[in-house]
Amino acid sequence: PFVLLHGNGESSDYFSHQIEHFSKTYRVIAVDTRGHGKSPRGDAPFTLAQFVEDLKQLLDYLELKKIILLGFSDGGGMTRTEAEEFIKSKIYPQYVKKLILNGANLTAKGVKSSVQIPIIFGYWITSLFSLFSKNAKASQEMLRLMVKEPNVSPDELEQIAVPTLVIAGKQDMIKEHHTKLIAK
Repeated sequence: PFVLLHGNGESSDYFSHQIEHFSKTYRVIAVDTRGHGKSPRGDAPFTLAQFVEDLKQLLDYLELKKIILLGFSDGGGMTRTEAEEFIKSKIYPQYVKKLILNGANLTAKGVKSSVQIPIIFGYWITSLFSLFSKNAKASQEMLRLMVKEPNVSPDELEQIAVPTLVIAGKQDMIKEHHTKLIAK
């Protein structure tokens, strides 16, 4: 099984070309994270930790073990968080066989300032308007993920003991030295 996790504010539609290609070789499952695409928001917290729990429940429901897990952008944060949570609970080897982190970051500081500064301003504005508007609250939750999460130390990454591919685009919004730190 090859599980694909999209970035914040996106959906599994992001992977339409990859699904077609990789379905020739793998059982591809493209997940819509809570509150994204066709997945309802629900009442649980809107955090990467909750997304990890949601994914674990989906994997258990589908009886999937030893998956290849690809995460793009925030999906990469979730993928990395997924492996870390499974490591902490001592059950991850039964779930994750390989990781692919595409454009992932350890903290919000890993995002280029030209991208992160407008996100921070948007978060402040939507936080204010979220007191009066459900639409603003939804936007504030999405932006919060990019301002407050993830929070992973390089030491935590060293515990991941499955083959991991770390990739980023030439014009990625993640700082190059940050991607190299994750790979190291």
